[in-house]
Amino acid sequence: MTLPPIPDSLLSALRAAPVAPVLTIDDADRAPALAETLWNAGVRVFEVTLRTPAGLDALRAMAEAVPQAVVGVGTVATAEHLRQAREAGAGFAVAPGHTPDLLTAAGEVGLPLIPGVATASEMMRAREAGARVQKLFPAQTLGGPALLRSVAEPLPDLTFWPTGGIDDSNMADYLHLGNVLAVGSSRIAPRAEIAGADWPAIAGKAQQSLQLAHAVQRG
Repeated sequence: MTLPPIPDSLLSALRAAPVAPVLTIDDADRAPALAETLWNAGVRVFEVTLRTPAGLDALRAMAEAVPQAVVGVGTVATAEHLRQAREAGAGFAVAPGHTPDLLTAAGEVGLPLIPGVATASEMMRAREAGARVQKLFPAQTLGGPALLRSVAEPLPDLTFWPTGGIDDSNMADYLHLGNVLAVGSSRIAPRAEIAGADWPAIAGKAQQSLQLAHAVQRG
């Protein structure tokens, strides 16, 4: 059970713009304009969740609208999700947790997977499968930056992409940590604003979040 490596394109995109929106899309027809809005605001990585029936079609549409972006799938919970996402053109997958079957399926499908973790034991188990980049979820509920600081020394080879309860008020607390690659946030493009095609509001949130992230990088 060995996971495919995380693509360099994803790693470099997250380092350049270390805030990725977690996108829940109800209407795939909104996806092209959403992708263009986020890209023009400076976002380089999109995580399209499978929380709605439109998720896979939206992922495909975003990848076609902005092919230079790195588009992945979120809320992956089954082997079938991985296969469907691969066929839809996902460049990576993110899961809220992980199971042995899911890790095995990611290797069989050949889709890079960032598994969700909540405890040190889960982090170690995912690492045994080859996951050096992991998703701490739900980050704020679990202790957020304090938890990540506590595992930095015993698990120094792991890097995290935390999501769950992260917004502009606490983003810097995560990005200051050496074991955080980037953060994910649903606050950049809320579901209601996507449904209402409020592109100026989404662009403004994305630009503000990236400005905060880049300030941390410069500091």
